Formats: sequence, structure tokens, C-alpha cells
Amino acid sequence: MPSTPLSGPLLVLAAMPEEAAPLRARLEGAVEVETPFLGGVSASRGTLHGIETIVVTTGIGIAAATGAATWGILSTSPAVVVAAGSCGGLAADVEVGTLIVGESFTYSIADATAFGYEPGQVPGGPVRFDAERSLVEAAEQAARRADANGDGHGVRRGLMLSGDAFVTATLASPMRERFPAALSADMETTASARTAEVLGVPFVALRAVSDLCGPAAGQQFHLELEVVAEVSARAVEELARDLTV
Repeated sequence: MPSTPLSGPLLVLAAMPEEAAPLRARLEGAVEVETPFLGGVSASRGTLHGIETIVVTTGIGIAAATGAATWGILSTSPAVVVAAGSCGGLAADVEVGTLIVGESFTYSIADATAFGYEPGQVPGGPVRFDAERSLVEAAEQAARRADANGDGHGVRRGLMLSGDAFVTATLASPMRERFPAALSADMETTASARTAEVLGVPFVALRAVSDLCGPAAGQQFHLELEVVAEVSARAVEELARDLTV
């Protein structure tokens, strides 16, 4: 994915400036892009392996991600949207530093089960937002190359959760019961996936685990944000390299 030139730029979304920094540093000819937001959102445009790329710092949370992703998609008409940065490790066997390739996405704290909906499903919406298989496979290959060339923390592919709650150890256990297949939790990715889907743009996530949600005894539970941001940025760079083929 794809074997033909992209029909538009690559749009990369990161919640925090620290997550966006290694992505912006990789842009050639980077310039700041004016946004319509009064604060909390910034954007840079440049090229990454010859692909026009816009890196947007969205701000934290579902609403912030939705607003910034909507503006980014409508104003730049991207060919692909990628969520980058950090996330919390939810699966018991996920380690800090692991690259999570988002294959499907849902809301961690959405609950309309009393009305017959699935956990995480918002009424009127799908049970899951799914990334295009070809893009997921390309992202996984890129992540594995980045992992092999970096610190070797591993790559996992699967379900990512998002919601406006930081997943502490108290929340982690019931969340694992509701979503036994979930690998990670964050506060933006599902909202960005939903926005990309309704606006008809392919989407994938490449986020690295910075903290474990309820670590087991003996597990390393935290890596510095700058470290995992670099892990994620390497994977995005590798994906961009593939997208130029």
C-alpha cells in the first residue's frame, strides 16, 4: 500500500508537542501552517521521503482530536492519516516501548449496553472502526523495520481503545474484561479513526507504549515520553518510505 503515487499528502496526528517533535524534526523544508484554532493546535508542513507531509499537534482528548483531525483532513485533503505518539499498554503481555499498530478502534468508556449496543459502541456507530487491511500490513512491516533498527521493544497489531479517562490500575482490570483483545489505551486515536472514516480517508495508528495500565510485579512500567515518541516517529518515517514506492 500503495503501489501508485499518493493522491494527496500524508497527515500525521500527535496529541502533544513532545510527541510531534521528532516527526517535525524529520520534515524537510518544514514551515509552520496557520490553523483556525485559538490555542492547543499547531501544524507543520514539509516533505518526508519526498511525500508532502503535515504534522498536526491536536491537543489531548476525544474532542481535541476530533476537531484537529476534521480541520486537518478538510484543509489538506490527505491520502492517508496516521495517528502517532504514545499510548498506555493494556494487554497484560505488552511491554513499554512496544509499537502498537492499530488495526481496529473503539471507545474505552462508551457504554450503551443497556440499549443493546456492544461495549465501546456509540449509538448509531459501528462496533469497531477498522483500518484498511493493506495499510495495516504496510504499517506493521514499517514498524518491524523501525523496531529492528531501534531498541527492539517489539511490535503488536490489533485493537486500540480511546476515551477521556486516564487508565489507572483501578480502571485497567474491568477494561480488560470488557475488551479482552485490546492492546492499548489512549485519549485520541478512536476519535481520529472515526473522523477519517466518515470523511473517507484511510487511517492507521503507530503509537508506542509509554506506560503500562496496571503493570504486573517485576514489569518495567514507564518510559520517558521523548523515548517512545522517537520510537513512533521512526515507524512513521518507515511507513512514509514505503508510501513513496
